[in-house]
Amino acid sequence: MKAILVPAESHDDSEHALRMAAEVARRFSGRIECFALQMPPLVNLTWDPAGVAIMSGADLDHRRNREEARRLAARVMSEEDVALEPLADDPSSEEDPARPGTETVLAGAGAVTRAGWAWNDKMMAGDAFLGAYGRAFDLTVVCRPRPEGASITTLESALFESGGPILIAPPHRVKQGFGKTIAVAWNGSSETARTIAFARPFLRAAERVIVLADDGGLNDQPSGAMIQRRLSACGVPVELKTMPSGGIRSGEAILKEATALGADLLLKGAYTQSRLRQMIFGGATSQILAKTELPVFMAH
Repeated sequence: MKAILVPAESHDDSEHALRMAAEVARRFSGRIECFALQMPPLVNLTWDPAGVAIMSGADLDHRRNREEARRLAARVMSEEDVALEPLADDPSSEEDPARPGTETVLAGAGAVTRAGWAWNDKMMAGDAFLGAYGRAFDLTVVCRPRPEGASITTLESALFESGGPILIAPPHRVKQGFGKTIAVAWNGSSETARTIAFARPFLRAAERVIVLADDGGLNDQPSGAMIQRRLSACGVPVELKTMPSGGIRSGEAILKEATALGADLLLKGAYTQSRLRQMIFGGATSQILAKTELPVFMAH
């Protein structure tokens, strides 16, 4: 977890995501990159003076929100003692890789020994940018969607388009050292298997890992006991907790069990049923995104 991406916004929940990213960066000697997540201002194509005024006002709001997001990121990283660093050179740029000095920058990019952060001043970077840009990072940290805060489209862009995992910050400050007790919601899906693989640095650093499983309802899919053996072989301190029949399909039951066990991080494969089905009938992922007070590590 060396390369961490965090979209910064001007609402209160964004601070919690930034602080969680700082915690992860310190733990794994990682580097955070932040940018202001915003939609482009609406363009008014009319020629009348009132239309020009509306366009100017929207542009002004955009710049103000962007500056507020930058100030928030700078304040949080300063309070978290994460050092500001220059934005790394982009190896895909048109610079000559053989030019003196370039090799040093690129060689050092993967040799991070302490936590640092940089600000990307990308103009009008929205959800599409977040999803695509996240492919160059090990982890994207986002806020739990709420009407007064982050959008579900932001989370889903990072989840579906980045190709990597996301870490979801609940709408409150998370205690330092979170991830000592990890609950893994095992439902036999490829999405959850992928999530476990991405989360290996967190699992190895944990003091206790509990695999939650409903072995009676997995049919021919690998059992919770098999996942326990897999993690144990990697040196992870893991135990198995069997939930009542059907419990692993309920987001509310998963959250209740994880909380009762004292978990401070939940691992869950995202949307193991289709998003459309979850919108109509509900599903574990949708329930967790709506209600979790724990940090959640997800992948699809």
